[in-house]
Amino acid sequence: MIRLFTAIGLPGDLVTRLSLMQGGVPGARWSPPENLHLTLRFIGEVDEAVANDIDELLSGLRATPFELTLTGCGSFGSKEPHSLWIGVAPCPPLLHLVARIDSLLQRMGLAAETRKYTPHVTLARLKDAPAPRVQAFLADHAAFAGAPFTVNAFGLYSSHAVSQGRHYVRERRYPLG
Repeated sequence: MIRLFTAIGLPGDLVTRLSLMQGGVPGARWSPPENLHLTLRFIGEVDEAVANDIDELLSGLRATPFELTLTGCGSFGSKEPHSLWIGVAPCPPLLHLVARIDSLLQRMGLAAETRKYTPHVTLARLKDAPAPRVQAFLADHAAFAGAPFTVNAFGLYSSHAVSQGRHYVRERRYPLG
C-alpha cells in the first residue's frame, strides 16, 4: 500500500522564505523545507494497481498554467490550534484544477473529498503550543505576501512515515498546458 496525494511544488525562493519564518513557537513541529507544498487532493492509502490507474488518469488531465500567490497566515483548530499555515490568494484556476482532479478520482471509484477545500501550505503541526506564542506568530505573519509564481505543473506525491513525522516524495510530475 502507498499513501498518495496530489500537490503543487513551490519555487525555491519561496520555500527559503517560508523556512526562515519557522520558529518561535514551542511545541511546533515545523515542516522541513523539502516537504513544503500546496496540497490539491489527499488520496490516501491505495495499492500499486490503483496507484498506476491514478497515474494514468492524471497523465491525461489538461489544464492551463496559472499564477498563484501565497498570502496571509492562519491556524486550524479554533480553541486549540493544531497547525499553522500560509494561505493562498483567491485563484479560480486553482479551484478548477482541484475540482477536475477530484472528479477524475471519483470516476475511478475513490470517495469524494468531504471537507471544504482550503488551499494552504502547512508550516507546522502543533502539540501543546502555548496560545500566546501561537497568537504572536499569527500576528507577526498576518501580512505575509509572497511573489506571484506560475504553476505549470502539479505532482503525485507519496507520503512515508519517518521518526520526525512524514517524508514526501514526488512520484510523478504532470505538466499543465
